[in-house]
Amino acid sequence: MESSPVIRHNWTAQEVGQLIALPFPELLYRAQTVHRNYWDPGEVQACTLLSVKTGACPEDCAYCPQSVHHHAELRVEPLMDAKRVLEEAKAAKEAGASRFCMGAAWRSPKSSHMSALVRMVRGVKELGMESCMTLGMLSAAQAQQLAAAGLDYYNHNLDSSPEFYDKIITTRCYQDRLDTLQHVRESGINVCCGGILGMGETEGDRIGLLLQLANLPQHPQSVPINLLVRVPGTPLEDATKLHPLDFLRCVAAARILMPASYVRLSAGRESMSDETQALAFMAGANSIFYGERLLTTDNPDTTADDALLVRLGMRFAPPQSPGSHSARCG
Repeated sequence: MESSPVIRHNWTAQEVGQLIALPFPELLYRAQTVHRNYWDPGEVQACTLLSVKTGACPEDCAYCPQSVHHHAELRVEPLMDAKRVLEEAKAAKEAGASRFCMGAAWRSPKSSHMSALVRMVRGVKELGMESCMTLGMLSAAQAQQLAAAGLDYYNHNLDSSPEFYDKIITTRCYQDRLDTLQHVRESGINVCCGGILGMGETEGDRIGLLLQLANLPQHPQSVPINLLVRVPGTPLEDATKLHPLDFLRCVAAARILMPASYVRLSAGRESMSDETQALAFMAGANSIFYGERLLTTDNPDTTADDALLVRLGMRFAPPQSPGSHSARCG
């Protein structure tokens, strides 16, 4: 086996742009070559995402139906009881998920929320699953509290390039997101961080997002690549659809730039053809959200995902300890 490529944190915009612009077969070849140095190409991680607190978020993210600033049809629900969350986690495990992700529509959690969140994390861990949360911004103390409970991953996406960010969000700045990522890293929790494509950004903005992710002090252990779900009632409900090949180029570039990270097909997969998803796996994606709902939007049903993997001759990866993955990892 060839030696694994050196993991870099000093990419330039020009280098990323040249990568994105490669002829498509060459780009996929390079991405698949890198992928095989770190991962089993026949395995895909299955993650299940549950909204544990829905709606009434004070942020104004233009893509999000949970914002109080928008007019999407959404039922607001308070923080779920930990017992009910763990019942959902158990069902997800029985269906084949190895990671359970819990999301709450907050700007940041209050101190009064923390005890319930800690119970959720501990319960998921007792089930033998990896645990992940996305709760908005975290203070250093909150990150430490979740780390002490055993939280494996914390999701906090950069969403876009720094230059495009204020076109979609005005209630917090890019640095706020970077600060939360720093708190999570320093607590010892693995970082899950990616972005959303198809919000009206330019190719340069997509390059800028990938550059930000690849040049973080440590690469996110998981990199979710979301395709915008155009929800009625949000400012982006009429956004122009991103061409599938442009999406796939970003998946391949993410694999090359961050070779040891999970690259996850996240929101928007419900609108993708089987062929697009198959090419995404060829491009280095090796994780999906598994289950019919992603917080408040649709996802392919489990039978469709099961059938797709059978047709591709692929399989779901078994649970693994955080920070470890395939024996191919160099």
